[in-house]
Amino acid sequence: MRKRSIWAWAVAIICFIVLMIVTPSIPQSQDYHNFADQRYFLGMPNMLNVVSNFPFLVIGIIGLIFCYHGNYFQFSLKGELYGWTCFFIGVAAVAFGSSYYHLNPNDATLVWDRLPMTIAFTSIIAIFIIERIDEKKGTASIIPLVLAGVISILYWRQAQYFLYLYHLTMIYLSALLIYNKFFDDLRPYALVQFLPCIAIPLMAILMPPMYTHSTYWLWAAGETHDLAAWLTSGLGFYLLAKVEEAEDKPIYRLTHQVVSGHTIKHLFAAMVPVFLTLMLAKRSIAPERQSLLKTWKISWIHYKESRVEVKSSNYSQIDASIGEP
Repeated sequence: MRKRSIWAWAVAIICFIVLMIVTPSIPQSQDYHNFADQRYFLGMPNMLNVVSNFPFLVIGIIGLIFCYHGNYFQFSLKGELYGWTCFFIGVAAVAFGSSYYHLNPNDATLVWDRLPMTIAFTSIIAIFIIERIDEKKGTASIIPLVLAGVISILYWRQAQYFLYLYHLTMIYLSALLIYNKFFDDLRPYALVQFLPCIAIPLMAILMPPMYTHSTYWLWAAGETHDLAAWLTSGLGFYLLAKVEEAEDKPIYRLTHQVVSGHTIKHLFAAMVPVFLTLMLAKRSIAPERQSLLKTWKISWIHYKESRVEVKSSNYSQIDASIGEP
């Protein structure tokens, strides 16, 4: 098992290195800071984009209180407490980091916007490992995963200063080449942010959960299989938040300059920890550990069997009616 883990980490690192070599760098676009709604209220710039971060603080504090208040969430593993603590700290810190950024949007302040979000993203991956793979490995992965997220931010931002060093040593062309390929590069951060969007649904579906209500990762309420419910779930809200972010200016125009897409994005994104908090409050130890995929297969088999029984019953009634004089 230990050798398998080492090989898995080795393969992951090699894949990351190859990805960094063969793919072009993704610099931070300065147009990103040009938000649609830049209105002042009460002397505060970009006020709606600032105050719309307040829900993160509320749900982050509530989550932390419930984590330590009489084991309200009924954690059965110590690692869970550590993982969810990191998650809710990251959520609460988003309120401060994102507000600070929106008061003066630029690359330097954007660092403080992205750091807490990265802590929350990476904590979720560690929590999944704890609950669905192995407690010890998951607990041990909390710090490395969080550090990987932090390093991805520092790689993007702090690496720019190497360019200045090259300027001072008058090796401008070499510096420019290295800068364009490796520095001012969002690829590691993009990987940290979007990898959970792929890993979490796959792990939620394929790996048997320790607790009930695991469908809260995908759906809004319990066992529903309704697509509309999925769109109001934690995952659905996150995806919708990304859409709102991308359509910042069109939404601002569509609402006649009442509210921008980025402001709505904050509110949608804040619903993700809300649903996860509800999941923690409602769940209990699963009597039988069974993956969602297996549950869906069983449900599908039962559905087909019920259809066959209904058809057989209908045919029997028809035969009986035909046989009557």
